[in-house]
Amino acid sequence: MSDEMVLTQSVGGIAVKIAAVLGWFALILQLYVILMSRWQGDKSLLGGVDIFFSYFTVLTNILVAIVLTCAATSGDSPLRRFFLKPTVQTGVAAAIVLVGLAYSLLLRNTWNPEGLQWVADELLHDVMPVLFVIYWWFCVPKGTLQWSDVWPWLIYPAVYFVYALVRGYFVGSYPYPFIDVGQLGYSQVLINALMVLVVFVVISLVLVALDRWKGKG
Repeated sequence: MSDEMVLTQSVGGIAVKIAAVLGWFALILQLYVILMSRWQGDKSLLGGVDIFFSYFTVLTNILVAIVLTCAATSGDSPLRRFFLKPTVQTGVAAAIVLVGLAYSLLLRNTWNPEGLQWVADELLHDVMPVLFVIYWWFCVPKGTLQWSDVWPWLIYPAVYFVYALVRGYFVGSYPYPFIDVGQLGYSQVLINALMVLVVFVVISLVLVALDRWKGKG
């Protein structure tokens, strides 16, 4: 292996480590902002934890941080092998791309975060999706995916929507306005959810196509 290749791999390894740290930092910052807001409002901190884990953005960024951490560390465990499978990493990539697109198209103009919330918002919705797509393109082995891999990936957002609706029914609030049953009703919410799932499938198919194209190179 040439010195240039060793240097490239070393720089790449450092970049992945930085991305992993940034991912966890963004999540911790978001949790801190939520808990501080609850504490200042004399509300339940446990309720704040529930709110934190109610967001698809948060859950997907947790998956991103886990994958990047597995890639940035060494060792041989079943969990690490699972998260480093190209099909798993690409499924996570599809989900984080959906996070970025959905936020930019549906949610960005619905509120105006400031201060630390703005920082967390930018990291979770803009920075981490871009960083993970770059990681996926350069670091994940290509040419192993099948078109049928898309359907197992669809389970994650589908289960999330069910979870969000069940949780919303019991607590009376929903993490996103386009699935707010109280405001829109179940029919419109299910249509909105179906549209989001269709977008997710399209994103997934694009990633599989890119994987197969790059794998031939």
